[in-house]
Amino acid sequence: MSAAFRKAAKSGQRPHRERAQPAARRKLGLLEKKKDYRLRADDYHKKQDALRALQRKALERNPDEFYFQMVRSSLQDGVHVVKQPKDEVTPEQAKVMRTQDLKYVEMKRVAEAKKIERLKSELHLLDAEGKQPNKHVFFFDTKKEGKTHKGFFDIATHLNTAPELVDRVYNRPTMATLQKESLKGATDPAHLKKLAAQRKNQYNLLKQRIEREKKMFVIAQKIQTRKDLLDKTQKVKVKKETTNSPAIYKFKFQRKR
Repeated sequence: MSAAFRKAAKSGQRPHRERAQPAARRKLGLLEKKKDYRLRADDYHKKQDALRALQRKALERNPDEFYFQMVRSSLQDGVHVVKQPKDEVTPEQAKVMRTQDLKYVEMKRVAEAKKIERLKSELHLLDAEGKQPNKHVFFFDTKKEGKTHKGFFDIATHLNTAPELVDRVYNRPTMATLQKESLKGATDPAHLKKLAAQRKNQYNLLKQRIEREKKMFVIAQKIQTRKDLLDKTQKVKVKKETTNSPAIYKFKFQRKR
């Protein structure tokens, strides 16, 4: 009988089913099946093999053998604690590491500065919050020239624009321009509100990037200070380090040949 015929014959056989736990013995728990026994047996044999391997290793151990773990570990409160070796770094290696860190931080700061300039060019700082208000001073020869509307100075009349556009510092067309050309851009209040929200988000992003660039500049200064301290030149601390500025040291003057 070929193997293919045997497989075809077995495919038509009724699957073997193990009996379930009888109702009278259900209080004893789940009845162990063949697959459960295999898992338990495999785990038992695995543990026995590990114990035999440890026993053989203990029998073959050389009591006079030396290994470095004997001097690198100590017993504290009944627990073996491994002593971590200290990294031995020469001053030249430390200076190179500081230089690499400084170059990386400076690269990130320059990239952030470029993003800030690009955002500023896109936003043009129009109606920026916190911006100092502009002052527009008008000069007249007489007081009578300054009174244009009901005895008071009217900015809209003097600038020849609509009263609604007086407060705008950009895109403030005159009345003649408004009569000749149609008003371009968004005029719907909902659309204007949406554009204002987007502009506000862009300004918030610009503010965050400016703060991040300042922090990176401070970090670069602190790394440079630590790099300068690696020299064996005599130095005196003049000012302590703060979150916004590095420590200031006064180095002894040395004439370089």
